[in-house]
Amino acid sequence: MRETLAAMRDTTQPRVGSIIRARRQQMQMTLTALSQASGVSVGYLSQVERDQAVPSLGTLAQIARALKVGIDYFIATPAPRDALTREGERTKFSVDGSSVTYERLGADFPGNTLSSFLMTVPPGYRSEVVSHEGEEIIYVLEGSITQRVDNDEMIMSAGDSLHFRGSQPHAWSNHTDRPAKLLWAGTLALFRSNAAPKPAAQTAKPNQKEEN
Repeated sequence: MRETLAAMRDTTQPRVGSIIRARRQQMQMTLTALSQASGVSVGYLSQVERDQAVPSLGTLAQIARALKVGIDYFIATPAPRDALTREGERTKFSVDGSSVTYERLGADFPGNTLSSFLMTVPPGYRSEVVSHEGEEIIYVLEGSITQRVDNDEMIMSAGDSLHFRGSQPHAWSNHTDRPAKLLWAGTLALFRSNAAPKPAAQTAKPNQKEEN
């Protein structure tokens, strides 16, 4: 296990230190807590996170166990061709038979925090109020929606965007007689490999009654 990551990592991949730091902060762990859990000194962990040292696979395995992930979390990255999506080739899906359809834009790889979708919202659709961790950005491509965040209600039309914290209670609806198309992006991990898709907009059942 003396082989270092430098011998097996492509120079185009993200630095392992920044991925370790992001995961540690996501778990709300201090360097001291990670040191105690992994058996790796605080000083060395600090060097690794600042990319001043490259851990061996054995050391990385200790860190990975402490952070409750597999070692591939830190050394795998998608090839650009695997992250490319093309219009007309993306699979469309809905959640629990909902009339809202989604097209996934983002790639799934160890350490990623961003999810993104194209959403088509039918006329009359209304979501319930939800709140969750992370951030959201909504950009209206076509049509119009009514977006509510906390006590503020906004009508958004094509070209409008909104960026807000997911912890703020929010809901949205299509108040028009035409479908609306949105670009949704957020830091909430909506789904990963081998997990059923569950976009934030569908964390609560809509008030609108779905037709068979």
